[in-house]
Amino acid sequence: MAPDHSEGAVRAEHGTTAESTDAPRPRRRLASGPGRLLVTLYGIFTVGAASRSLVQVTTRFDEAPLAYVLSAVAALVYAFITVSLVRGGEGARRAALVCCCVELLGVLAVGTWTLVEPDAFPDATVWSDYGMGYLFIPVLLPLTGLWWLRREHA
Repeated sequence: MAPDHSEGAVRAEHGTTAESTDAPRPRRRLASGPGRLLVTLYGIFTVGAASRSLVQVTTRFDEAPLAYVLSAVAALVYAFITVSLVRGGEGARRAALVCCCVELLGVLAVGTWTLVEPDAFPDATVWSDYGMGYLFIPVLLPLTGLWWLRREHA
Protein backbone atom coordinates (compact mmCIF):
# COMPACT_ATOMS: atom_id res chain seq x y z
CA MET A 1 0.00 0.00 0.00
CA ALA A 2 1.41 3.41 -0.98
CA PRO A 3 1.98 5.99 1.75
CA ASP A 4 -0.72 8.65 2.10
CA HIS A 5 0.78 12.09 1.38
CA SER A 6 -2.49 13.99 1.44
CA GLU A 7 -2.65 17.22 3.45
CA GLY A 8 -4.75 15.59 6.16
CA ALA A 9 -2.34 12.68 6.55
CA VAL A 10 0.67 15.00 6.78
CA ARG A 11 -1.10 17.08 9.46
CA ALA A 12 -2.04 13.97 11.40
CA GLU A 13 1.53 12.69 11.21
CA HIS A 14 2.83 15.96 12.68
CA GLY A 15 0.19 16.10 15.38
CA THR A 16 -1.91 18.84 13.82
CA THR A 17 -5.39 18.74 12.43
CA ALA A 18 -7.38 21.11 10.32
CA GLU A 19 -9.22 22.18 13.44
CA SER A 20 -6.07 22.99 15.42
CA THR A 21 -4.37 24.99 12.67
CA ASP A 22 -7.47 26.93 11.69
CA ALA A 23 -8.63 27.66 15.24
CA PRO A 24 -7.97 31.17 16.53
CA ARG A 25 -5.32 31.38 19.18
CA PRO A 26 -6.76 31.89 22.66
CA ARG A 27 -6.62 35.43 23.92
CA ARG A 28 -4.78 36.24 27.10
CA ARG A 29 -6.75 37.90 29.83
CA LEU A 30 -6.53 41.69 29.85
CA ALA A 31 -5.37 41.68 33.47
CA SER A 32 -2.65 39.06 32.98
CA GLY A 33 1.08 39.74 32.75
CA PRO A 34 1.74 43.48 32.37
CA GLY A 35 -2.02 43.97 32.53
CA ARG A 36 -1.85 43.28 36.27
CA LEU A 37 0.35 46.32 36.74
CA LEU A 38 -2.10 48.41 34.71
CA VAL A 39 -5.03 47.18 36.83
CA THR A 40 -3.08 48.01 39.99
CA LEU A 41 -2.13 51.50 38.81
CA TYR A 42 -5.62 52.27 37.52
CA GLY A 43 -7.06 51.00 40.81
CA ILE A 44 -4.74 53.23 42.82
CA PHE A 45 -5.56 56.24 40.65
CA THR A 46 -9.28 55.48 40.91
CA VAL A 47 -9.16 55.49 44.70
CA GLY A 48 -6.82 58.50 44.84
CA ALA A 49 -8.74 60.68 42.38
CA ALA A 50 -12.14 59.69 43.78
CA SER A 51 -11.10 60.32 47.38
CA ARG A 52 -9.48 63.64 46.53
CA SER A 53 -12.40 64.89 44.47
CA LEU A 54 -14.98 63.71 47.02
CA VAL A 55 -13.29 65.67 49.80
CA GLN A 56 -12.80 68.71 47.56
CA VAL A 57 -16.34 68.73 46.19
CA THR A 58 -17.94 68.28 49.60
CA THR A 59 -15.76 70.72 51.56
CA ARG A 60 -14.38 73.38 49.19
CA PHE A 61 -16.37 73.21 45.96
CA ASP A 62 -16.71 77.01 45.71
CA GLU A 63 -12.90 77.46 45.66
CA ALA A 64 -12.23 75.64 42.37
CA PRO A 65 -15.34 73.94 40.99
CA LEU A 66 -13.85 73.24 37.55
CA ALA A 67 -10.76 71.56 38.96
CA TYR A 68 -12.74 69.44 41.40
CA VAL A 69 -15.28 68.30 38.81
CA LEU A 70 -12.45 67.40 36.41
CA SER A 71 -10.80 65.32 39.15
CA ALA A 72 -14.11 63.51 39.68
CA VAL A 73 -14.37 62.88 35.92
CA ALA A 74 -10.81 61.49 35.96
CA ALA A 75 -11.80 59.16 38.80
CA LEU A 76 -14.78 57.87 36.80
CA VAL A 77 -12.62 57.25 33.73
CA TYR A 78 -10.02 55.44 35.85
CA ALA A 79 -12.71 53.31 37.49
CA PHE A 80 -14.26 52.35 34.17
CA ILE A 81 -10.89 51.32 32.74
CA THR A 82 -10.08 49.33 35.89
CA VAL A 83 -13.37 47.43 35.71
CA SER A 84 -12.95 46.82 31.97
CA LEU A 85 -9.45 45.40 32.42
CA VAL A 86 -10.58 43.12 35.24
CA ARG A 87 -13.73 42.01 33.41
CA GLY A 88 -11.90 41.12 30.21
CA GLY A 89 -13.46 39.98 26.99
CA GLU A 90 -13.68 41.66 23.62
CA GLY A 91 -16.37 44.16 24.58
CA ALA A 92 -14.47 45.23 27.68
CA ARG A 93 -11.28 45.55 25.63
CA ARG A 94 -12.98 47.86 23.14
CA ALA A 95 -14.52 49.91 25.97
CA ALA A 96 -11.12 50.19 27.68
CA LEU A 97 -9.54 51.32 24.38
CA VAL A 98 -12.12 54.07 23.98
CA CYS A 99 -11.71 55.15 27.61
CA CYS A 100 -7.91 55.21 27.32
CA CYS A 101 -8.29 57.49 24.29
CA VAL A 102 -10.70 59.74 26.24
CA GLU A 103 -8.29 59.73 29.17
CA LEU A 104 -5.33 60.69 26.98
CA LEU A 105 -7.32 63.47 25.32
CA GLY A 106 -8.41 64.69 28.76
CA VAL A 107 -4.87 64.72 30.13
CA LEU A 108 -3.57 66.56 27.07
CA ALA A 109 -6.45 69.07 27.03
CA VAL A 110 -6.44 69.78 30.77
CA GLY A 111 -2.64 69.76 30.90
CA THR A 112 -2.44 72.33 28.12
CA TRP A 113 -5.31 74.37 29.57
CA THR A 114 -3.61 74.57 32.98
CA LEU A 115 -0.43 75.84 31.36
CA VAL A 116 -2.12 78.34 29.03
CA GLU A 117 -4.68 79.67 31.51
CA PRO A 118 -3.50 78.86 35.05
CA ASP A 119 -5.99 81.32 36.59
CA ALA A 120 -8.84 79.01 35.52
CA PHE A 121 -7.47 76.42 37.98
CA PRO A 122 -6.97 77.87 41.47
CA ASP A 123 -6.36 74.29 42.63
CA ALA A 124 -4.77 71.41 40.72
CA THR A 125 -6.54 68.46 39.15
CA VAL A 126 -5.13 64.98 38.63
CA TRP A 127 -4.46 65.96 35.01
CA SER A 128 -3.02 69.45 35.70
CA ASP A 129 0.31 70.11 33.98
CA TYR A 130 0.02 66.68 32.32
CA GLY A 131 0.02 64.99 35.72
CA MET A 132 3.24 66.57 36.94
CA GLY A 133 2.02 66.36 40.54
CA TYR A 134 1.75 62.58 40.06
CA LEU A 135 5.13 62.06 38.37
CA PHE A 136 3.48 62.32 34.93
CA ILE A 137 1.83 58.93 35.48
CA PRO A 138 -1.54 60.37 34.29
CA VAL A 139 -0.10 60.98 30.82
CA LEU A 140 1.91 57.74 30.71
CA LEU A 141 -0.92 55.51 31.94
CA PRO A 142 -3.25 55.87 28.93
CA LEU A 143 -0.32 55.51 26.53
CA THR A 144 0.68 52.28 28.27
CA GLY A 145 -2.93 51.12 28.37
CA LEU A 146 -3.39 51.74 24.65
CA TRP A 147 -0.16 49.91 23.88
CA TRP A 148 -1.18 46.91 26.02
CA LEU A 149 -4.72 46.70 24.70
CA ARG A 150 -3.64 46.96 21.06
CA ARG A 151 -0.51 44.79 21.26
CA GLU A 152 -1.81 41.85 23.22
CA HIS A 153 -5.44 41.83 22.27
CA ALA A 154 -5.85 43.27 18.80
